[in-house]
Amino acid sequence: MSAPVERDVRLPHLRLSAQVWGDEQAPPLLALHGWLDNAGSYARLAPLLAERWQVIALELPGHGHSDHLPPGMHYHFVDYVRTVLGAIDALGLTRFHLIGHSLGAGIAPMVAAAKPERIDRLLLIEGLGPIADDGQRTLQQFRDAMASEATGRSLRAFASIDMAISARTMASGLPAEQARSIVERGLRKSEHGWYWRSDARVNRPSSIRLAEAQVRAILRGIASPTALLLARPDTPYLPGPLMQARAACVDDIAVTPLDGGHHLHLEHPDAVAAWASAHIEATHA
Repeated sequence: MSAPVERDVRLPHLRLSAQVWGDEQAPPLLALHGWLDNAGSYARLAPLLAERWQVIALELPGHGHSDHLPPGMHYHFVDYVRTVLGAIDALGLTRFHLIGHSLGAGIAPMVAAAKPERIDRLLLIEGLGPIADDGQRTLQQFRDAMASEATGRSLRAFASIDMAISARTMASGLPAEQARSIVERGLRKSEHGWYWRSDARVNRPSSIRLAEAQVRAILRGIASPTALLLARPDTPYLPGPLMQARAACVDDIAVTPLDGGHHLHLEHPDAVAAWASAHIEATHA
């Protein structure tokens, strides 16, 4: 299994990193990772897909090896979407397949709605649009965000990579063997130990979220055939009825359950690769 190639993606204001698997002449498949993850999230899935597609695992600002935002700036969901749109131009992706997990599965449908003419096939793992606001906690969410400072997560030092993996496992429930590829890529070494690369500001709560009605209106703008893979049992913040209601907004969508946890592509890479391959190939059937 060949190692990925490191690639820089230069935007006018930001340098993003990506890991790339597969032949550069193969049809491109852009992959977006989850919150506080990085390109290592695709370390098990991408090599399986790279036999037929060039998999480009892009790292979002503040994540992995990508630049952090300048001091005084904040991470807003809609800005991730704009950054990905800039990245596809920088990468020269005129038409491509798009896959996203978790946060990436929140961003990817927005990208597909913004540029429907450029997405061949949309693949989503554990997410269909961003977490929305029903109005019940808007004021408290806003106040919490205005009062929040960075958590200091990036300042924590670990004596070893294994200790960092253990911390990630305890925080997320992701088994150590599945967390390793994310954690190893998400660390930097100094004389005092291992530190998280991710920007501590990524941990701040969102000040404003889109309303559910707005999310559904945007989902109706998706033109590409879409496949949604959801963990069974439901992830608490992705309840079945909500996902069904959102899926109903997309004209051409296939929803598939798979027994497992939130990181299905790390837990069941062979099954997820088979699911992804079947749906991508169906585009040209």
